[in-house]
Amino acid sequence: MEGDLFKALADPTRRVILDELTARDGQSLFEICARLATRHGLALSRQAVSQHLAVLESAGLVTARREGRYKFHDLDPRPLEHIVTRWLTPAPPEETP
Repeated sequence: MEGDLFKALADPTRRVILDELTARDGQSLFEICARLATRHGLALSRQAVSQHLAVLESAGLVTARREGRYKFHDLDPRPLEHIVTRWLTPAPPEETP
């Protein structure tokens, strides 16, 4: 799972998508595409953005929910918290034999 997380974060476009979901959660694919184009000058197809969202979902960073015919995407920061605490939490002292 951590490999998926690092793969997802390695791509600059996916990081921008996460930034946009941080700014405003619960966006549809159309809204994300519009924000990427207007705020970041990224003219990506809906299919390309959808593929990026699939990678982010696979890594657990984005959750999707359906309401009627629309699918909304939300940021889930829990996988990031696990990574951060992994290196920021001091390890217990090693025992010497």
